Amino acid sequence: MRLPLAVAAPLLLAFSIALLAGVAALAFLGDGSGPPAASLHLMAADWQAVPGHGFSAAPAHQDSAALPGAWQQVALPLAMPIALLGQARANGAVQASTTTWLRLPLHGLGAHTGPLALYGARIKTDGTIAIYANGRLVHQAQQQGPLWNSTRTPLWLVLEQNGDRAPLDEILIRLEHTGNSQVAVASLWLGPAAALRPRHQARQWLQQELPAMLSAAFLAVGLFALGVWCRRPYEPGYLLFFNLSAFAFLRGLHFYVGLPIANDWFAWLTVNALFWLVTTVHFFLRLLHQRPLRWLTRALVATTVLVAVMTLPALAFWPNTPRVTPLIYALAALTGSAVCLAGGMAVWRQSREGRLVALGLGVVTLLGLSDWLLQNNFLSPEGWYLGAYANAVCFGVFGTLMFHRYLDAIHAVEQANLSLAQRLAAREAELEQSHRRLREIAHRQTISDERTRLMQDMHDGLGSSLISAIRCVEQGGVAEERVAQILRDCLDDLKLTIDSMEPLDADLLQLLATLRFRLEGRLEDAGIGLTWEVQALPALAWLDPGSALHILRIVQESIANILRHTRASTIRLSTAVVAGRAQVHIDDDGQGFDVAAALARASGRGLGNQQRRAHAIAATVHWHSGPAGTRFTLSLPL
Repeated sequence: MRLPLAVAAPLLLAFSIALLAGVAALAFLGDGSGPPAASLHLMAADWQAVPGHGFSAAPAHQDSAALPGAWQQVALPLAMPIALLGQARANGAVQASTTTWLRLPLHGLGAHTGPLALYGARIKTDGTIAIYANGRLVHQAQQQGPLWNSTRTPLWLVLEQNGDRAPLDEILIRLEHTGNSQVAVASLWLGPAAALRPRHQARQWLQQELPAMLSAAFLAVGLFALGVWCRRPYEPGYLLFFNLSAFAFLRGLHFYVGLPIANDWFAWLTVNALFWLVTTVHFFLRLLHQRPLRWLTRALVATTVLVAVMTLPALAFWPNTPRVTPLIYALAALTGSAVCLAGGMAVWRQSREGRLVALGLGVVTLLGLSDWLLQNNFLSPEGWYLGAYANAVCFGVFGTLMFHRYLDAIHAVEQANLSLAQRLAAREAELEQSHRRLREIAHRQTISDERTRLMQDMHDGLGSSLISAIRCVEQGGVAEERVAQILRDCLDDLKLTIDSMEPLDADLLQLLATLRFRLEGRLEDAGIGLTWEVQALPALAWLDPGSALHILRIVQESIANILRHTRASTIRLSTAVVAGRAQVHIDDDGQGFDVAAALARASGRGLGNQQRRAHAIAATVHWHSGPAGTRFTLSLPL
């Protein structure tokens, strides 16, 4: 059963919303359910910010008492407000930095066995991270520049403690960041590693591993579409689908990186992939609604190229691209909204597929907006990057289009096969009727031709002989033996005509055997012996009743001439294949005759008849006569 696109679109959006709601619910159950046994939920800390002059390595030991005494108590999660424009203007070779300190007093930690673990949903900073336990450095991320995956990777630190060490009294967190940026810290959990590990694994899987799998699946289907486009280059939709999957994969490179990355080219690639993705969606919508929208196309392409050039690390327009990334993402949200609105208006009444793509783009834009708010501390750092599931929405939207077109193609093929079968059945019925009429016509024509042939043969053979007999009787003075001979000839002609109508299966020997049966008694009465020396001959495909009658009369005429004129005592009939032709030889031991003279005389009509009949079937006849006898040869084509 085919699912209409009008039904598939709401179902797809409902599925997307249900997916996101499920992720949020699972996140809530993973991070906000009851506290694990013997674990401490840290929801308050002491905070202070110390100005600096660039990032520096974290010392191996740090006592909170050695820091300035300007501690202020803050609640966790902590999201400091950000001055986006000030951050974007803060360019220069050496940037002023700020070190934010968080002191976590530990009171109420229950008894536990095994190592302790520190877990937090998110720590956001664009500098280095260091964590001290009882003044000793136990964790550091000594990277310069933005930590591209730190905001997506939950904090997980196992605190190995030996039995002779003092109990854990204090945790100190050192966060370095540029002066115009701010940090964000989620509430933290401290407790047995075995109790907190499921919470960390759930966050890690939902925020990184699941989006990575969705992105990889999207890319795999995109590669399949690329293969289809290579075979069908006149259908650009498959190439656009591949571009969508490839740009979505580049946009989510964070999910495939296990360690923090501080690389301007990585930033350039992931930031611009978002603009390439929006541009590709625009061209996909254009393909669906068939309207150029030149003003939007030019503006979108110009914006994409401009952002790509301005953020290019090699040109260094902005020495540190991440500082302007929030503003770039805001611009990406505007372009995405423009494409969604303009494309949606263009396709709303023309293409159901276009409406689905526009709705999907709107959902993705909203997901990206939520990420932007979270990244810029407008939302709690314990929230979720819902944009990580944008690939799932894109995959669902374009997967639905491909699935619907696949079903349409199958339906079209089925309809074409049904129509073809119906036309074929109708054509077969017409051909059967035509073939039946042709068989009837051919049957009537065959009967008519055979009737004409028989009448002609009877007129030329039997009729002529009977007329001769009648004249002889009417004129009188003719011996009875002569009249009897004429009547016997008439009877032989009638028998030959009947024999020629027997089915022969193109077998010349069968035809000769029939003649032998007819003539053997007559030869015995005349006291002439018959020697039969025949060998197998190839089938003569052209041997029909008319041709068979010609052959019978040629051979009959030859034997009749022997009986009448040669006074032979023996006749030998043999067959052979010579030079690609079937030959019938008739030899006698009677007196010879002058062949040329016999052919020239008017009385030699028998030899002339043999020549004419042979010519009618593309055969030849030849006589070789001498004192010892005569050889007659009938040569037939194979």
